[in-house]
Amino acid sequence: MIPTDRLGSLLPRLSVLAARVVAILLTLPTLAQTPLSGDGNSVSLAGLRAGISKHIAQPRFARATWGVEVVSLDTGATLLEHNGDQLFSPASNSKLFTTALALRRLGADYRIRTSLYAAARPTPSGTLKSDLILFGRGDPTFNARLHDGDLFAALEPLVAALTNAGVKRVEGDLVGDASFFRGPPYGSGWDWDDLQYYYGAEISALTVNDNTLQLSVKPGGRSGVPCQLTLAPPTSYFTLHNSSSTTANGRPRSLALDHPFAQNLLYVRGQMPLDDPGWTQEVPVHDPAGLFATLLKEALARHGIALTGRVRSLNWLDRLAQPVPSQLVDLGAVASPPLREILREIEKPSQNLYADLLLAHVGALCQATNAPLAEATSEEAGIRELDRFLAEAGIGSGNVFFDEGSGLSRNNLTTPAAIVRLLEYMSQQPEADVYRDALPIAGVDGTLKNRMKGTPAAGNVRAKTGTLRWASALSGYVTTAAGEHLAFAILLNRYHPAERDPPPRQDLDAIAVLLAGFTGHSSP
Repeated sequence: MIPTDRLGSLLPRLSVLAARVVAILLTLPTLAQTPLSGDGNSVSLAGLRAGISKHIAQPRFARATWGVEVVSLDTGATLLEHNGDQLFSPASNSKLFTTALALRRLGADYRIRTSLYAAARPTPSGTLKSDLILFGRGDPTFNARLHDGDLFAALEPLVAALTNAGVKRVEGDLVGDASFFRGPPYGSGWDWDDLQYYYGAEISALTVNDNTLQLSVKPGGRSGVPCQLTLAPPTSYFTLHNSSSTTANGRPRSLALDHPFAQNLLYVRGQMPLDDPGWTQEVPVHDPAGLFATLLKEALARHGIALTGRVRSLNWLDRLAQPVPSQLVDLGAVASPPLREILREIEKPSQNLYADLLLAHVGALCQATNAPLAEATSEEAGIRELDRFLAEAGIGSGNVFFDEGSGLSRNNLTTPAAIVRLLEYMSQQPEADVYRDALPIAGVDGTLKNRMKGTPAAGNVRAKTGTLRWASALSGYVTTAAGEHLAFAILLNRYHPAERDPPPRQDLDAIAVLLAGFTGHSSP
């Protein structure tokens, strides 16, 4: 930290903008205890390097590992490198690779189709005398969140496609067919306890409402009675077992959820006081294809389309035993929003499910055209295609080892240098703006909405965050105070802060703020 008695002598030698940066640094919670300007002057490149080096060398990081790589997109010069070639857990920085792969292989305007098939066309009176097959390919956008909270508005295009085909009655089953993806419904390397939460929702070619239901818990009418439990959207597909109770005003809330593995059953226990405003939690569902088909049946009924058969679902293993009929009638299809919009839904909130769906979709497309991949899972095929893409981007083998596409796996590994090389490569592609604009903006939106506000990084840094229990990451783009465009990767692994220490994200943000306020220049 710059001593206050030296600050006055420094200001005449700094630009107005640099002075503003110094003032900001003096007020940031992290920086108040972590000096960041090695020589007291961030104008020079040497000063920038010294400041960042001093920050990451603090004794509290003695048992942790930092990785930092900063490269100028204008000159190609490396401004800073610390453990750039060492492997780190990138957490959700993995999504930078998955979205880049999809963008380069599919294009920004690509749309994912969800189809309606039958064995025959409807009769002149509108009766479909066969099963109705709902065939998914991983479109993640059938959800309430993207349709003003109305899930059935999201399903409306499917209903319209069916009515446009003349269907008024279905004398058969409604089959949710998720066989487009091969493999288990969970990402490789996921921890079992992640599966209890929304961020570990099952991966399915038929995805609806982010493959979750919203549980709402409110106090009962009086003390001693069970709490009120509701699901949104309401459905009999999921069962609630209520062991909770309402307690007197002012008592603490103590609720616990128990979700048996691979079951659509949730036990709710604990207590909630009468004056509690209520609590909500997203709960993942098992076999999302079945939920999708169940909800579509209700949507059809709302439009007077009766279904005489039952609702059932099929996965890729079921299709091995029950192959798709050779002759199917295409009754209609619904296309997702363009990929450019889906990327924003992945990167800005750091949506795990959508990233893994995208990797599986790319993998499934590769399997359809590459016979040797037929026995691989769609995830494995996607990872193999990612390896090919990385070679094209100039990232050598041995720098990226991924199990899956979202970063939820603790087995995903990459280097800061590989992340920066990816960012450099994507900045040179026709889709550069789409790729960059999908990232969270510091102080503005996504996972960076409440970070780096009131600093030179606000509205400037566009970067992907990443957080696991012992891994934090921040990688993306920044424009310096001098107008130079940089790509950076900042990773911190195996750090356990003491109670008095700031959270790791503040330590990462502090480095990004320094880069944004840097008034010097790199050299080619």
